[in-house]
Amino acid sequence: MKTKRNIIIVIIVLVCGLMSVVDAVIQPGYFIKSLIKITLFLLCPLIYSFYDKECNLKKLFIPDKKGILTALSLGVGVYAVVVGAYFAFRGIFDFSALTSSLTSTTGVNKNNFIFVAVYISFANSLLEEFFFRGFAFLTLKGVSNRVLAYVVSSTFFAVYHIAMMIGWFAWPVILLSMIGLFVGGVIFDFMNEKYNNIYLSWLIHMFANFATNTIGFILFSI
Repeated sequence: MKTKRNIIIVIIVLVCGLMSVVDAVIQPGYFIKSLIKITLFLLCPLIYSFYDKECNLKKLFIPDKKGILTALSLGVGVYAVVVGAYFAFRGIFDFSALTSSLTSTTGVNKNNFIFVAVYISFANSLLEEFFFRGFAFLTLKGVSNRVLAYVVSSTFFAVYHIAMMIGWFAWPVILLSMIGLFVGGVIFDFMNEKYNNIYLSWLIHMFANFATNTIGFILFSI
């Protein structure tokens, strides 16, 4: 169990480290970055599942109708908090540089933002839930303990997103975002632990992305 635990943690660190380099240093176009992310987030857990025959990734996709209303309520709450925070702090922090930074570092602009927003909301959120909650939490919890799984999953979920935000915002905003992402990760983990699948956390994650995309629509004046 200890060996399996260590292997999973090493995979999480390597994948997040590689994606941080891609996001913060290499900065390819959004399409290329998405292909790299899909490859790492899907392939690495699958490779591990070949090593650990007890790792059943398919069970992560078995739906459970219980908790849907709770997930919807939390999702709406997350949406309101994120969008509300933007309106509350936009007079304090300058968000205007975000659109130009997105365009220069990832190629996301006003013309392709709608496509990117749809991908982020549905496909990208599912990919992240599979890796951070399905693999980095539920699979890790199965070979270690729940506290370690909570901390590792939520921490690397936050760190991964912060790496792509460098240059977008001032450091106070990044710090607030990291705290929010960590807390959000804990909530997502709790939903997964309670219902033993990734669908409910995926639903909440979608609402969080709906919120950031709403801000994007405002900033791009779409």
